[in-house]
Amino acid sequence: MDVIKIARELGAAIQKEEAYKKYHEARLANEKDDELNDKIGEFNLARMSLTNELQKPEAERSQSKIETLNNQLQELYTQVMSNDNMQKFNAAKQEMDMLTNQITGIIAMCIEGEDPETCDPIQASCTGSCESCSGCH
Repeated sequence: MDVIKIARELGAAIQKEEAYKKYHEARLANEKDDELNDKIGEFNLARMSLTNELQKPEAERSQSKIETLNNQLQELYTQVMSNDNMQKFNAAKQEMDMLTNQITGIIAMCIEGEDPETCDPIQASCTGSCESCSGCH
């Protein structure tokens, strides 16, 4: 069987997974949230203004402007991250990232010669200490 065809089948199977469906729905909700997008736009403009100010020669920089922009960035970041749609998106993205990492790990282990039926990238990367772990599930 053609490996590319199998990869496409894997892609289709991924899109049927609950983690993918949640991620896709959350991404669409973010795109439709005008208030969130306005705040993200404001954040990006403030970040560009701060970058421009920091790139000026030291003698021309305004420390008060830098502080004001930093405070504005922090406030906008808090507003963006506290948005309900953004919180749902971040949770769904984390779940999707875990699935993606597991799939990628299995493929990488198979390329290294591991048994496709039994290789487990989660166990292979487990240090035994849950403090350094991003999660098993």
